[in-house]
Amino acid sequence: MAGFRNGGWLVRARLRAVAVAVALVLSPALAGAETEPSSLYARIIDVREQSRFVPEKALMQLLKLQTEAAGAPPATQAELLSQLSVANMRAGKNDAAMAAADQLIAYGKSLHDDTIVAKGMMAKSYVLFDRADVDAAHQLSFDAEKMAATSSNLALRSQVAVTAGQSYAEMGNFPAALAKLQTGVDIARQVTDDPVMLFGALNALVNLYTQMKEYDKAAAALDELLSETEKLRSPGRMAIAKITEYGLAIDSGQPKRALRALLQSLDLERKLGAERMIGMTLVNLSDSYLKEHDYPRAAQYANESLRSTQLTNDKSVEATARVNLGQAYLGMGRIAEGKKQYEAGMARYEQENNKPDLQAALREYGEALERVGDLAGAVSAYHRERAISNELFEKQRQQTVLEMQAKYETEKKQRQIQLLSKENQVKGAEIDNRRLQQRVWWLLALVFALASMVVGLLYRKVRHANAQLEVKNLELKAQSTLDPLTMLYNRRHFQDFMRDMIHADKPLTEKRTLHGDDIVGALFLLDVDHFKNINDRYGHAAGDAVLKMIAENLRVVLRETDMIVRWGGEEFLAFLPTIPRHGVDEIARRILVGISSQIIRYQEHEISVNVSVGFAPFPLAPANEPLPWERAVNLIDMALYLAKSHGRNRAYGVRGFENFHQTSMEAIEQDLESAWRAGFVDLSVVLGGEPETPPPSPSEHSNVVPLKHAAHKNSH
Repeated sequence: MAGFRNGGWLVRARLRAVAVAVALVLSPALAGAETEPSSLYARIIDVREQSRFVPEKALMQLLKLQTEAAGAPPATQAELLSQLSVANMRAGKNDAAMAAADQLIAYGKSLHDDTIVAKGMMAKSYVLFDRADVDAAHQLSFDAEKMAATSSNLALRSQVAVTAGQSYAEMGNFPAALAKLQTGVDIARQVTDDPVMLFGALNALVNLYTQMKEYDKAAAALDELLSETEKLRSPGRMAIAKITEYGLAIDSGQPKRALRALLQSLDLERKLGAERMIGMTLVNLSDSYLKEHDYPRAAQYANESLRSTQLTNDKSVEATARVNLGQAYLGMGRIAEGKKQYEAGMARYEQENNKPDLQAALREYGEALERVGDLAGAVSAYHRERAISNELFEKQRQQTVLEMQAKYETEKKQRQIQLLSKENQVKGAEIDNRRLQQRVWWLLALVFALASMVVGLLYRKVRHANAQLEVKNLELKAQSTLDPLTMLYNRRHFQDFMRDMIHADKPLTEKRTLHGDDIVGALFLLDVDHFKNINDRYGHAAGDAVLKMIAENLRVVLRETDMIVRWGGEEFLAFLPTIPRHGVDEIARRILVGISSQIIRYQEHEISVNVSVGFAPFPLAPANEPLPWERAVNLIDMALYLAKSHGRNRAYGVRGFENFHQTSMEAIEQDLESAWRAGFVDLSVVLGGEPETPPPSPSEHSNVVPLKHAAHKNSH
């Protein structure tokens, strides 16, 4: 969805709904409508503009026009049904809106008119989206685009292309979304009798470029959008354009411009009495004050937005307002109320299957709970967010591989076409040679010599093409195992490596050095501290620079034989196959110090970062039974969270297990900190520079603190 986020929780879902709403108010005229002698069609188009902003009044006028439309041409009756569906949906009457859309589809089928059927399918898809039936809405928009493909109605073709592009964007397929929206804009430029078509297409394009973080292209499209809006002289459409400007400004790090655009939009909306838009703008204002940590004012605007949504029955804006209100209450210390509002808001995003927005809400939820001391709630939110993050990261990786495969197949087809072209040239040359042989015998030897040269050249080119093909295959294989940003191994490669090691029956075992020290493997899982703040303050390009720096630093700190993996988002995993047991803590210290000592110069800023680390020797063998690698990674993930919750910029390591016969691995995995305090787990902490809070039992002589004895001391 064309949403924007910076600091607090922004109206991500509703900005997509604004884009859909723009498509709705386009409601392109059907071919043949202009031949109607009466002014009924023109009056319906006038009501169309009012429907976007005050749907209740528009609905009353449309119902009055129904009696006049009984004998009207098909295009006029179709337009009236379309506008009835739109107005009912905007007034919160989705059952009536769905009935009008189904009636429009049936009417088009009875006339065998694909243009009217496509128009009805679009109206129905909007109602499905408002009901949070997102998958069905997407499929219906794609079907409508196919139905309208041969229509001569340029306005309708632009509308279906824009809506299909928005559907692809919601699915995370940005290349397909961009292609559709650019097509929609190109067609809209050809529409001469309805200027709002270009407005709607440009508005959707700006939102998509902002989602893709193509801020220069978004700014250029926004300039054209504002210029076209001035020509329309419509306060309502200017309010929509200002919301779009706000989204670009807030995402590209221009908070003053964002707030100015938001207040301008709110002023226009209140003059129009556009209650649905007012509710959305109020919740965006709430988010702006959350970013400034002005929690009372953020709560005030969130409550105002809730009152507005009760009038419009806008469930998506209501959900976002509740999330903002929950964050404000938590910031004010009203923990129980804050958690209740947060969970109620996130339930709507779960219903919409909106995983990117739900992930962002859960991350902020966990951080807010951690700030108020609810560590159990923070852990729960942390794991819910981690599960969604892993799922989205895997989808992104699969999408990248598919795009590379498509590119490879395209290049392969081009090479095949070139080879076929060369073969056709050879065949033509052979035919010419036969004719020359019949006419000029004395040139026979020369013709054969030329033919041999041509064949030799073609053979060399085929060999060269095959060599290039082999290189491309190797590149594709490398890309499937490497993270494109950091050029580290990806999660899939590490999983395959561990499976192959197990199938080869080559598990890691402890060995002894000449000095009697154990040789073990080791796993290190690290996460960037306050990474979200870096993205919010400096932009996502700065965040990418931080991830690249950490990848390069890990290559320096670790050995070439060690496997370094981009585990997902801002997480990295390192697997060291052989290392002395006494050196595991030292490796953790080198990672912490190596990264924290680096300064990243981005534009005019100097950025320094710290990481938190969870680690353990591998294999871990409670009761002499080695743990599978997946459970070992889960255990160091829990140790990593202990490092986060106890101050960050430190590493927590699992050394081993004690009194294991009195507990179980499941109990340890459920609550690692409680297991440590009970004396079942032996931990150590490695400090990295200046921690935010001291460890549970600091040592005066080393930044490596064994935590087993500290646990027993604290328990007494």
